[in-house]
Amino acid sequence: QVQLVESGGGLVQAGGSLSLSCAASGRTFDRYSMGWFRQAPGKEREFVAICSWTGDRTDYADSVKGRFTISRDNTRDMLTLQMNSLKPEDTAVYYCAVDSIALRFDYIYLEIWGQGTPVTVYS
Repeated sequence: QVQLVESGGGLVQAGGSLSLSCAASGRTFDRYSMGWFRQAPGKEREFVAICSWTGDRTDYADSVKGRFTISRDNTRDMLTLQMNSLKPEDTAVYYCAVDSIALRFDYIYLEIWGQGTPVTVYS
């Protein structure tokens, strides 16, 4: 059973930074793309970032490009989202996700297994 446990969320002032982590367990992950989604209050869940199985390919939603960085450490089965220059519109619950098919790079196939970690950005 796949388990993804997010952490690192919190309350931060606009312009600040947060680093989210996702600890993965339940199977091997070093052949699977992983990523992040978020869901703001009253809004639909949206894609944030994706990282390939080796970490050499990444992609981001336009709204976070240049501010967020996704990375992974396959030796620790850990995924990270470094968020800089945060804005109030980044306020959301952030979810970690993983693909079920190896060696595929497309965020539409990512599946969420965790409970999410809340991020609140105040101005």
